[in-house]
Amino acid sequence: MPRVRPLAPLRRSAQLLLVALACLLAVPAVSAAGTPPVLITKVDGTITPVVADHLQEGVRIAERERHAAYMIEMDTPGGLLQSTREIVQDFLASDIPVVVYVTPSGARAASAGAYIAMSAHVAAMAPGTHIGAGTPVTGEGEEASDKVVNDAVAFAVSIAEQRGRSTDFARDMVREGEAVSDREAVRTDVVDLVAPSRTALLTELDGRRVVVGPEGGEHEVVLHTADARTVEHDLGFFGEVRQLLASPELAFLFLSIGTLALIYELANPGIGFAGAIGLVLLVLGFVALSVLPFHVGGLLLLVLAAGLFAAEVLTPGVGVFAAGGTVALVFAGILLFRGELGVDPAVLWPTAVVVGGGSLLAGRLAWRARQAQATTGADGLLGQQAVVVRADGGTGQVWLEGAWWTVRGRTAPVTAGQHVRVVDIDGLDLIVERADTPGGPSPEQEDGTWTPD
Repeated sequence: MPRVRPLAPLRRSAQLLLVALACLLAVPAVSAAGTPPVLITKVDGTITPVVADHLQEGVRIAERERHAAYMIEMDTPGGLLQSTREIVQDFLASDIPVVVYVTPSGARAASAGAYIAMSAHVAAMAPGTHIGAGTPVTGEGEEASDKVVNDAVAFAVSIAEQRGRSTDFARDMVREGEAVSDREAVRTDVVDLVAPSRTALLTELDGRRVVVGPEGGEHEVVLHTADARTVEHDLGFFGEVRQLLASPELAFLFLSIGTLALIYELANPGIGFAGAIGLVLLVLGFVALSVLPFHVGGLLLLVLAAGLFAAEVLTPGVGVFAAGGTVALVFAGILLFRGELGVDPAVLWPTAVVVGGGSLLAGRLAWRARQAQATTGADGLLGQQAVVVRADGGTGQVWLEGAWWTVRGRTAPVTAGQHVRVVDIDGLDLIVERADTPGGPSPEQEDGTWTPD
């Protein structure tokens, strides 16, 4: 008969216990690892191409890393319609649930923000917020033409139809500028729910079913957000700088004032401070242009204006070049930006007048500097008076500007003690003539130890 080992059952039981314990310890880790995070982006300000690029990048990251959802916490007065269209297109085609949350209390999803909120798979608002007022306006703040308004109405209604939201509100918010509070928005099917905080919203979204994906590839997903961790997706320092510069007025100011600073450096070259400031402003202006949609024609007019201002400095006259540059600068500001963008007239006209007047003044300063008598070097001695200290053979010596100079008379030899005036320079010799009034002292006179005969 085989020999029985009494410890074998105990060893087997211990092994089973260890395996069970390992499984129990692994359950929370598996659960945590199996719940994907929620990507969070905050939009606080105007909708610009910078914001559009940032939100598009967020959608791509959420899709690539398979986040549970992509949430945009928004407070915006509106922005560019073209940027809004790009954002809406990405949200409508996203494979990841997009949640727009208008927050904090007192925030708004106005104009462009209303289109964006309605395009999300889930639209939520914090208590005390509002949404709407989507009538398009021009860069000067005036209501757009009927053609633009009708196009915006069709855009808003198509969003509402695709997301199952109120088409009546979508139409009225564009045509009539209608805006509603958070509770009214929920009641009229503009948004889905009201939540007091991010945590409360994620808890309430848990288990909700939404249809995601582009047309033809739609599929239903279930949100699991109650215990999901959040990951922030911020603009970062350089993104914030680009967003700050995404202003037509700032771009126009930087380019105009930078040009004026370079013109002053050209008119009065010195230590280069004006030139350095001008280069910095021009770089900032071109960074702003890289963010904003602009017309090449407007940029060429800007270059023409700079050339005319430089011509005014180099060949000053009656101000024709300065006037032409001012006109070119005004048209550059009007035509520089595309779409609903435009430079505010309150900025455009004063800037053009200041830069034009500044170039005219710089031209006059440059002309005076070229006409002024030299005050340094040998040329600076012309017109100065002195006393001939010593004379020998028709030449003499005088003390001027801290140095001894040999002098020769223009029409007659000089004599010791004679008061003379410098009228020309021949090599290292000064050509002088008799002065009608006493001239400058000799070095001995300065000490009070020498008196001419």
